[in-house]
Amino acid sequence: MEKNIFFKKKNISLNQLFPKLNLKKNIKYFDIKPLNKASKNDITFLDSFGYKNFAQKTKAFACITSKKLEKFLPSSTERIIVENVLYELAIALKKLYPDSDIDYNDVSLASPKRKSFKNVIFGNNVLIGRSVKIGKNSKIGANSIIESNVKIGKNCVIGYGSIIRKSVIGDNVVIQDNCKIGQKGFGFIPVKGKNFKFPHIGKVIINDNVEIASGCTIDRGSVDDTIIGENTYLDNQVHIAHNVQIGLNCMIAGQVGFAGSSKIGNYVKIGGQAGVSGHLEIGNNVQIGGGSGVVKNIKDNQVVMGYPALPIREFLKKNRS
Repeated sequence: MEKNIFFKKKNISLNQLFPKLNLKKNIKYFDIKPLNKASKNDITFLDSFGYKNFAQKTKAFACITSKKLEKFLPSSTERIIVENVLYELAIALKKLYPDSDIDYNDVSLASPKRKSFKNVIFGNNVLIGRSVKIGKNSKIGANSIIESNVKIGKNCVIGYGSIIRKSVIGDNVVIQDNCKIGQKGFGFIPVKGKNFKFPHIGKVIINDNVEIASGCTIDRGSVDDTIIGENTYLDNQVHIAHNVQIGLNCMIAGQVGFAGSSKIGNYVKIGGQAGVSGHLEIGNNVQIGGGSGVVKNIKDNQVVMGYPALPIREFLKKNRS
């Protein structure tokens, strides 16, 4: 089982996690993972028909789901039937990872010790948390904060005033000024007159040769990870929500926003101020015009524009004066 390096997990049994349910087997050592990443010692969740294909192939020991969706699970997967899947998932995550629903201050922050980072250049007033790893020839700009357990590869440049937490960053990555990477994403469950915060136990993975321009925000994953593919470029003020996965060699212009859990293919180009709704799949070699609003999946090699985004010929025909 892969250990979560950013959050400490409590050792409680499955029956302690769901005390009101009469589960067939009580296991003590498990984690919560997405359907496609769960192993035989993990529990998972299924809250939408859109993930039925993943559900059919999951290897999870047990799954939090509803009566309507349980039919999509393998017979070997124990059902944890609930009325509100995301609410019960949020409660379970909070019990397993008590510190994952709020970004508490990193009390280990201190000025970097030069002997620990012999080949790294730091600007003034940089703060580093415990167990941070930074590769040789990387440069960290003044007033930046790198929180505990973050990993940064070699030949990276981090600009002034950036904050990086719960992230694993590859080699040759450029992150310009005032970026915020790895913070808790936007998520809550409205219940009984209040909003129950949805814990975020995932991380941000930024692969090699990525460039992120000034003022971008990249939220860490909730249960899965947020991933930026190799050689992808983000312009200023791009927002990437939790669990978004962006492929290789993508070009994202300024002020584009991605809602949670959308998957973007390789070689995708998106014009400025476009928005992509959540839980969508955008294919390879797709081009999305500036200011567009994407609310449906887009297949490979499409050019779309408008709100809602339409194939370019349809858009031009509809808007012909």
